[in-house]
Amino acid sequence: MDKEYQEIKGSVDTVIYQNEENGYTVLKLFADGGGTATAVGCLPFVVSGEQLVLRGQWVTHPAHGTQFKIEQADRLMPQSVNDIYHFLSSGVIKGVGPATARSITDHFGEDALRILEEDPQRLTEIKGITSTRARDIGITYSRQTSLRTLMEFFVVNGIKLQYAMRLYKLFGEDAKAALMDNPYILVDEYFGADFSEADKLALNLGFEADSSERVEAAVLFELSHNANNGHSFIPEKKLIGAVSQLISIHGDMTLPCVENLAATGKIVIEEIAGLRAVYLRALFDAEVFIAERLLGLALERKFTSYEPDKLIEESEREMGIILADGQREAVRTAASCGIMVLTGGPGTGKTTTVRTILSLFGKMGLKTALAAPTGRAAKRMSELCSKEASTIHRLLETGYEPESGELVFMKNESDMLNMEAVILDETSMVDIILMQALLKAMKPGCRLILVGDADQLPSVGPGNLFGDIIKSCAVPTVRLTEIFRQAEESLIVKNAHLINKGIPPDVSEKRGDFFFLVRQDGEKAVETIEELCASRLPKNMGIDPTQIQVLSPTRLYNTGTVNLNKRLQKILNPPGRGKTEKTFGDFVFRLGDRVMQIRNNYDILWKKDNGEIGTGVFNGDIGQITELDLQEQILTVDYDDRKVTYTFDMLADIEPAYAMTVHKSQGSEYRAVILSLMKSAPSLMSRAILYTAVTRAKELLIIVGDSDMMKTMVQNDRPQRRYSGLKMRLATNQPTPAETKNDF
Repeated sequence: MDKEYQEIKGSVDTVIYQNEENGYTVLKLFADGGGTATAVGCLPFVVSGEQLVLRGQWVTHPAHGTQFKIEQADRLMPQSVNDIYHFLSSGVIKGVGPATARSITDHFGEDALRILEEDPQRLTEIKGITSTRARDIGITYSRQTSLRTLMEFFVVNGIKLQYAMRLYKLFGEDAKAALMDNPYILVDEYFGADFSEADKLALNLGFEADSSERVEAAVLFELSHNANNGHSFIPEKKLIGAVSQLISIHGDMTLPCVENLAATGKIVIEEIAGLRAVYLRALFDAEVFIAERLLGLALERKFTSYEPDKLIEESEREMGIILADGQREAVRTAASCGIMVLTGGPGTGKTTTVRTILSLFGKMGLKTALAAPTGRAAKRMSELCSKEASTIHRLLETGYEPESGELVFMKNESDMLNMEAVILDETSMVDIILMQALLKAMKPGCRLILVGDADQLPSVGPGNLFGDIIKSCAVPTVRLTEIFRQAEESLIVKNAHLINKGIPPDVSEKRGDFFFLVRQDGEKAVETIEELCASRLPKNMGIDPTQIQVLSPTRLYNTGTVNLNKRLQKILNPPGRGKTEKTFGDFVFRLGDRVMQIRNNYDILWKKDNGEIGTGVFNGDIGQITELDLQEQILTVDYDDRKVTYTFDMLADIEPAYAMTVHKSQGSEYRAVILSLMKSAPSLMSRAILYTAVTRAKELLIIVGDSDMMKTMVQNDRPQRRYSGLKMRLATNQPTPAETKNDF
């Protein structure tokens, strides 16, 4: 039993709520020794009168108060005649009410439950119970017993209860047998268990270290693990080596298991550029679908009664602008093609081009959706385009699939978006799974405009979507390269383009918006960053600390985000009278802190001051702690007027945001950026990370650190290898001329 778990015992008074799909239950418990408690968690088919031993933790729900969160449960069968009567009369068994329960216990006494399990036909000894009814009662009781047995097995072996309901839904009364036959089924995405959990159970049950079940599970785990690191596939030799290292077996034992998984359709093996590429089925299907759909869009030519050039001139007059040749070509392409890629670095006019395309589509009567992969990117797009933009997730309307309880997109091929065009910003951040979902939801004839900076970091998820599309030359692409006069005056823009060309940035100018403060010692660098945030920028330049974002390539070391957040919190939001705080993990959360949501939560409720309510907070959203109640154990964060309340057990979803990694900053811009640049892991010392960091700053960029590290990053243009087959699939059937490139 987990040492951190608390334990309560008692009998169920009332089942307040129960979800038959996933077993989630809210119940009122009469605790042994007196008093009542509300308990919540996965406890399928529990009924009034049951005796329970619950293990878990006390939490405080913002609306429902103190509750006991169930992690493990022992369900004790009633022993006395009176307890058996209450159990049977609770409605747990279909066809047995209070009168029948009384008849059963009067006739069989303490032996009643054994009769139900072993010889239910004996119920016909009771007046009024037919043979058919006795059979039905026996079947229902047997189902209850099977699930109880499964849950007891989980408790004994320390397995999370939430897997039990899914196992039972999939295998019914054979669930325990199926699990004992192959514990590694828990590693399947449907269950979501970690490999180590299933492996521990399997080895405890006597599975051999080189069993096919173990090896196949390790193969699937390695493929999933590498997908989380951005790979769509893994070369077979590399995969076999990784599996051998994970479970300490010879590679010769792995190959037959890989081939068997391919034969059963769980993985796909395909020859790509001389490599035997091994895909998870879902990633293979995503790549194939995206390639087919994009090639189809690239073949579309839009013929219209409108004259694009006249409409473009109208838009220019209305917006008070004159488009450069490259921008004009991009707008024309958007008017005539089913798909277009618009790319370019900072200051090249992507935003103006997008606004003009949006204006043109409006004049053409096209209903257009604006979307971005993150909440911050969507907000920025809304502000720049003066039209509401949404995250891709919100556009596709997340919901739950009734059969499996899985999170799915409600907008799909069965219920498509009512849009004639979609403009997607920050496309470099989009992975192949999300792009597949978007393309499935686009109705035939819907145009797609993909916008982004191809030189920024790729998506966190699998694939190299934006880079592959551009490099394939299969989709009409316009690359903007002219730096406009206003942007040309900015050292941030100038140096970003120098970095992108492999030239060290110009740091000689003492005036401007780009500075480098050399600090060879990590502690000195941190002290300088503290001084800049707390005094120098606010006092000398009038920049409020809330408008300053500190970035670092890494979370680790003295100059990484974990330590920087602790140090900056002390000076920007120090302890004080009336400032409540809560320690959770590595961090102290304090009233007034700037925090960031670090994973998507589609269900959490938010409220606005005007009474509007909704659900969903997403990875990268930044807000401020406005309430922290130790007694109620809740914390409220204001995300741009959307107030979200967290219970303390949910605090793993947020972290301080005075400093963040460069990866987390993608899709956002800040008035002032301070970049901590000291020696880090080689994989993080890249040109793409430096370029991405520099392009986050709107008015001021200050780099603090080792000048040699900056030179190293500028020179390191070797991209981290991502195994992806999308470029090949697109290039194989190239339907259009190569990229339209405009050099000035």
